[in-house]
Parts: sequence; structure tokens; C-alpha cells
Amino acid sequence: MLSSDAILERATELKNRGIAFVMATVVRCESPTSAKPGAKAIVDADGIISGWIGGGCAQPAVIATAKKALADGQPRLIRVSPTKGGDVESGVIDFGMTCHSGGTLDIFLEPFAARPRVLIIGASPAAQALSALAQRSGFDVLAAFPGADAEMYPDAVQVIDGLEPEILRSSRPRFIVVATQGKRDEEGLETALAAGAATIAFIASGRKAEKLRAYLKERGHPPERVDAVVSPAGVEINAVTPEEIAVSVLAGLIKARRDPDADVTSQTRSTAIAERTAETREQATVTMSPQAAGSGEAIDPVCGMTVNIASADYHSEHAGQSYYFCCAGCQHSFEKAPEHYLSGAGASA
Repeated sequence: MLSSDAILERATELKNRGIAFVMATVVRCESPTSAKPGAKAIVDADGIISGWIGGGCAQPAVIATAKKALADGQPRLIRVSPTKGGDVESGVIDFGMTCHSGGTLDIFLEPFAARPRVLIIGASPAAQALSALAQRSGFDVLAAFPGADAEMYPDAVQVIDGLEPEILRSSRPRFIVVATQGKRDEEGLETALAAGAATIAFIASGRKAEKLRAYLKERGHPPERVDAVVSPAGVEINAVTPEEIAVSVLAGLIKARRDPDADVTSQTRSTAIAERTAETREQATVTMSPQAAGSGEAIDPVCGMTVNIASADYHSEHAGQSYYFCCAGCQHSFEKAPEHYLSGAGASA
């Protein structure tokens, strides 16, 4: 039998792991009973009891009531007695005792719901703002991106420097928000799909999201999983700043949390504004050679963006020449048909 201290330590462990449970405490008894006031037990979602709050008569009543408490989040006070149907105080749920001990137990059941986990992928200002707001709104926040640290995400329960799908999958996030906003978008989305979650939201304009969906499908990701990614993310509030965009996305998460069947897709103006500059560059017609941008810079032959050579994450070699790209999507397109883009047709296509 677990001691009260062991029960409390177990409860703390479950809370830290985000696992829901009910704490059952005997608050009153009339002898003869095997459990006395102060006796505690933990009841998990499967109805397994750890601890002691009475024998065979009390346990079925506790398990049945604990499952209801977990379902609606409301505490309950039950009475297990041989005199079911007598005078019972308001708010007490009366259960009859089927065994012959003849005692009475009053047991308080308090549910501890698991805080839903949201994994934020990215290091953008909107990602950092969302981390702070989500933690204060009842979510456990995990943040992941190359270079991410606790200084960037002081409110997160875990910060991961990198994008390792195996590590992120083990964290069991219910929601994932890809807030890369132009930096490693493709890698962020592929990581999100590999990590798995009930809801994946992507902060981007509709046009950019469609281009990336096509890229992900071409890479072999299941079309139904790709199409399920919510983008633009959030609820329309005409947001403009990173903080306002974070509020919009958080509203979508809360909506999905409270109503899993709700449509959380929203064509938000905020995310369109956030991507407007990048999309303007994507539409530009480029006539310069790939290395004509200036010292230390190159022109992405696919979209026409200027890329800093020293910090470029994506580059390819073709016919003895190095080419630099703003993202994995552009690199992928170039490597499929380099002559098409080197002919000058790519960036204006």
C-alpha cells in the first residue's frame, strides 16, 4: 500500500507528465471501515487505483465517479453507506454498500486534467509571443528549432535545440504550430508531420501554404495529412504585429481544445500581411545571373530572392557552379530541372 507521501509524489509526477488523474481522499468515516480520514488514492483514466480508500464496496463507486469527474472536470463528494436513500446533505452522491461491513465512507474526488501540449516549431517573434500566451492559457508549451534556448522561450516546459522528429514525437503534443515564417518552412512542416498531432497549424499566407503543400506531397507525404494542415492559422482578428498574430493563433488552439470537431481554419489577413514581403519577392522577375547580387550574396535562380552566401542553408552544385537558395523548396525545384531556371524562365514563371 502506498503511503500518503508516495501518493502525493506520484500525483506530482503525473501532473508534470501531463497525464490526467483523480485524487480520491477519505474525508469522513463511520466505523467499521478499513479506510480512515486522510487516506488517499489516485485513479487514472483506465480506472486503476493506486493507494487505499476502502475495499470492494467503495472501489466500484470511486472508479465510476472518477471517470465522470475526468470527463467534465468537476469534483465530486460521494458517500458509500449501507443506508442508501436516507437523509443526505446537498451535493453528496449516495452509493449503497453491497458488502456487510456496515460502515460509511465519505470520499472527495478531485480531477486533475492534463494540460494539452502544444509544440511550437520556429524561432520567429510570433512563435516566442505565442509561447508566453499559450502557457498562461492552460497549455504546456514545447519549443523546438535549431538555436532555440530558454532565453528565447522562458515560459516553455521544454526547449529543444534542433528538429529531431523522434524526440518531438516522444513528447506527444496534441497541437503543433509551425511558426518558422520563412526560415526552414519546409523542414518545419516535415518535422511537424513526422511528430504527429491532432492539429497542425502553419502561420503563412494561403498562397504560400498551397505551394508548400504541393512540395510536401511531391516529397511523398500522405496527401490527406498534408491537406489537414491548418493554414492560414488562427482566428480572424485583423492582426498585424507578432503579438497580435500570436493571439489569433492561440484563439484557434483554444477553439480546437474546447471543441475538437470545430473548424479552426481561417483565412486571416494577419498571416497574409506577415508573408506579403516574401511573396512580393517570389513574384519578381530576375534577369541577373545567380551570382550578380553583390559581394557575399547570390540570387536564388528559382524565386529571385537575394541570399547571403555565408549563412545560406541550401545550396547545390551544377556544372561546376554553386547556386544558393532561400528555402528547401527552391533547391528541390532547381535540382529537378536546373536548365529550366538557368535559362531565365524560372523566376518569372
